[in-house]
Amino acid sequence: MPSATERGERSVSPTDAAAHPVKPAQVFDRETEWADLVGFACDPRPGATLGLVSGQHRQGKTFLLEALAKAVGGFYFDGQAAAEAETLQRLADRLGEHTRAADPPRWQRWEDAVDALLALGDQHPALVIIDNFPDLVGPSPALPSVVHGAYRRLHQVHRHNRARLILSGGAPALMRRLFSAPSSLHRLASLELLVRPFDFRVAAQFWGIRSPRLAVQVHAVVGGTPAYRRDLVCDDAPTEPDDFDAWVCRTVLNPRVPLFWEARNLLEGEANHADRALCHSALVAIAVGCSTPGGIADRIGAPLTDVAHVLAVLQNRGLLHGEPDAFRPGLTRYRIAEPLLAFEHAVAWPHRAAIEQEDAAGVWRRVGTAFRSAVAAPHFAQLCRDWATEYAAPDTFGGHPETAVRGSISDPAGHSRLDVDVAVRGTVDGRPGVLLSVGLARWNETVDSHHLERLRHILSVLAASGEDVSQTRPGCYSAIGFGPELRAAEARGEVLLVDADRLYHGE
Repeated sequence: MPSATERGERSVSPTDAAAHPVKPAQVFDRETEWADLVGFACDPRPGATLGLVSGQHRQGKTFLLEALAKAVGGFYFDGQAAAEAETLQRLADRLGEHTRAADPPRWQRWEDAVDALLALGDQHPALVIIDNFPDLVGPSPALPSVVHGAYRRLHQVHRHNRARLILSGGAPALMRRLFSAPSSLHRLASLELLVRPFDFRVAAQFWGIRSPRLAVQVHAVVGGTPAYRRDLVCDDAPTEPDDFDAWVCRTVLNPRVPLFWEARNLLEGEANHADRALCHSALVAIAVGCSTPGGIADRIGAPLTDVAHVLAVLQNRGLLHGEPDAFRPGLTRYRIAEPLLAFEHAVAWPHRAAIEQEDAAGVWRRVGTAFRSAVAAPHFAQLCRDWATEYAAPDTFGGHPETAVRGSISDPAGHSRLDVDVAVRGTVDGRPGVLLSVGLARWNETVDSHHLERLRHILSVLAASGEDVSQTRPGCYSAIGFGPELRAAEARGEVLLVDADRLYHGE
């Protein structure tokens, strides 16, 4: 769910921001999210409003919302999976503490509880946060409709009420299901905010990592999920590139550290054991390079219909991304969205017994090659695609980049497949979908002139197939560096070169 800023709705002006609480120092980054949240909470205009906050587990939603409630004096309630009567009792006790009531209210129905919460906004803007809202809906399926009915009554009878209710929790797909018909809460929401993982540059800052190559390696293991550092490894970060192997052994390969078990926990919500088993098998196949439904089905020996089902489940939960091939739009390629899951299924899953029984350093010496080829290399390529759309300067590709994905074409001459790691499309002079660049990404290889020749051959094959390549620049991406002939070609304007330093610091 996009934020209000991303949807082009009301954003916080400098004048507004001056009157709003400053983001607490303990909240790292999240400037845009904080501005959207305080703008919603402090909106002085009459009329009760509703905000929906979603995001994958451990992205810092609760941390952010608790800080917001404290900053504006709002009411925060952390929902838990419990019987309805128990939840109503706990909610009443919390509200009594918040309002300092001599006798806390006693409710028998959610209708009375929701009315009481919204009544906090009768006299002034009042922030009310119900976190982990999906956990409350399980025992009380009618709760979204109850909230919708309460807002309908307020808008009819108490139009000057200024309650600012935020419902939070769960992946965006789960929140969409909760708030679809019959409750239709989406129609009431004036804020829909998605708390995402930190992007790769922000994640490096969060972990305190200065070496770009080390930053790629760490991001390939833990991604941009903030809780992994704060809660699951107790702020243990690699101090230098030479410390990476030891850091892996003392954290993600250490059964005594919570991070070791986290990848399994990410799949515990599946409906049944059979689904979970097939999910693991599909993730292993993707982690070792199978990206299409047919290829995954062939790898694990399962019916294509069953594979399509688990891919849809994982994608709905935000654990997989499905993207069209750059040159064959009808072909969907899947990649694991959560780096820890990719690490688990490419490296740890096949060696679980050894990791739990043997010395981690010895196991890592055996599986480190799998990390470099099946995890670090494709992850580096994905960061290169992210850089192309998020950080490249406007003139880098000679147009405005809009997408950067993988692609493959058949080579008629060699009867083989030609792979492109970074295919960038965008807008040039108002024309959308222009192929701006085709690129190769190499994690552990010095890139030189023969890579450029391969790209030129790819461009000739694309041109012969009818693709307009008149605006297409060859691009070479390497975490190691580039040979002298390729540097000379760059000086002549024949190729775009992006190393790890430019990935993290340049445009």
